[in-house]
Amino acid sequence: MIDRIKRLIKIVVGFTVLAAGVAMLLLPGPGWITIAVALAILAGEYVWARNLLNRLKEAGGKINEKVNPLRRSNEPSASGRQR
Repeated sequence: MIDRIKRLIKIVVGFTVLAAGVAMLLLPGPGWITIAVALAILAGEYVWARNLLNRLKEAGGKINEKVNPLRRSNEPSASGRQR
């Protein structure tokens, strides 16, 4: 019984955060970040949320590569380099 209540709370919170994220796409606020958080919450319960979260991560990685073309994922960060 407790597990059902926890699952229901997780689903309600996930969809509420998702609705807030969608609203923030039009209103001021971190809409895409909020949507990612909501999908992370819902990914434990729904496969479609996990798939969307993976697609969002891939899109973010592609954007990062375009914005930061000189930095590759296999190179050490600037703070980790020795002089």
